[in-house]
Formats: sequence, C-alpha cells, structure tokens
Amino acid sequence: MSRRTAALRPAIALDPAAATRARSLRRQGMEAEAIAARFGVAVEEVEKALVQMRSPRPETTRGTLNVTLDAHRLVMAERRGDEPLWRTMDRLLDELLRLRAAAARRAAPRRRDKPPPALPLLDPTR
Repeated sequence: MSRRTAALRPAIALDPAAATRARSLRRQGMEAEAIAARFGVAVEEVEKALVQMRSPRPETTRGTLNVTLDAHRLVMAERRGDEPLWRTMDRLLDELLRLRAAAARRAAPRRRDKPPPALPLLDPTR
C-alpha cells in the first residue's frame, strides 16, 4: 500500500494483525457486532477495518477482444479523436446492428399466396 493511501485511511483501534483477523472472520460470515465483542472494541472500529476489505465485483467492467491486425487498424481508423476503444467498439457494433435491422426491414416481403413447400422429413404424404 502506498504511503499516501495509508495516510488517508482513518486510524483504527485494532493493530494490523487484529484487523486482518477481523476481515477473515467477516469472510467466514461473522457479523461486525460479534467480531467487536470478540476483540473487545467498539463496533465502529471493527467497521473501519471491514470497510478496507476487497469485495468481488458482480459484473465485469472490462474484457479483451482478440482481433486481427487488419481489424485493429479498422477500429483505430474509426476512432473519433481520443475516444476510448471500448466506446468506439460499442459505437461500431451499435451501427452494425442498426444497419442490419434496417436492411431486414427493406428486404422484399415474402409472398404468402401458397404454403411453403413441405420439408421431405415432415411430408405427410410419404
């Protein structure tokens, strides 16, 4: 941990080993009140130690997309200024999906005059 981060954190009545143990007990499912009673300190002091715990993120915020060098050049050419790559990709995919939907709407409507030919496996006359 950087000295700056350590300096910004509030003072905790627990020593570092006890704070680590309190976090371990919390991961095991023990409530803050029970941990405070076990260490003989105020609940607020235990909560200060627990706030510093890392917690799993339920959703992923980033991902990696492996593409060819040609695809990479295309994406880089489509960037607008210093636009983040994720925003460029979102914009390109959104544009692609909109164009596909528009093309599907423009496609010639199918005639419904006669029923479609039966599939050979489902032909009831055989």
